[in-house]
Amino acid sequence: MKKITQINQQPSKNLSKWLNWSNISAVIFVVFIGVLLISPTAKGMVIQGLMKIGLFQPDIPNQSGTTVTNNSKNVEKTGVLFKDENGKVFDLADFKDKVVFINFWTTWCPPCIAEMPSINKLQHKYKDNKDIVILMVNADNQLEKSQVFMKKNNYDLKVFTPASQIPSELLEQALPTTVLLNKKGEIAFRHEGGADYENKEFQKFIEKLASE
Repeated sequence: MKKITQINQQPSKNLSKWLNWSNISAVIFVVFIGVLLISPTAKGMVIQGLMKIGLFQPDIPNQSGTTVTNNSKNVEKTGVLFKDENGKVFDLADFKDKVVFINFWTTWCPPCIAEMPSINKLQHKYKDNKDIVILMVNADNQLEKSQVFMKKNNYDLKVFTPASQIPSELLEQALPTTVLLNKKGEIAFRHEGGADYENKEFQKFIEKLASE
């Protein structure tokens, strides 16, 4: 009986030995990495955290008013069309004499998810400013899915989808891509990848463009 008792106790001892803090931490880390690899939302939350400590900041153009690119083409006159949730089609030319903030994004893109709260705060800050327009353009043409995403996260951002070809000056392949057009329709700012648009210097830059 004594021998049998010792045999039965051995697995319990081994389990206790295995369940130490080091092994538990390793398992938690592996699970965490697994979630990050699978979940765009989880990745987005990590990037959001990094934004809060000063990473992923937009590169602010010089304050002289010089456009980012040597771009003589007035983008607003290229016939770039977007469609809203009601099926109404807008041309960028409809936003003449306005500063236009365009964000190309998708619901599965972690950096897109990460920067969304800061863009939502931009919307709240400038919603009554008639000189500033914010266009959230779903690059996948998934209007309904985008609306569900916005509602789920309590974002007050109106979603648009492309209704024409998008010029490479605005969007190449990277998501998210954010473009800021001045009142002349020139590209004043273009950024590929996620960024924290709560950045005070960036907001000063928008306001400067709006006042011109």
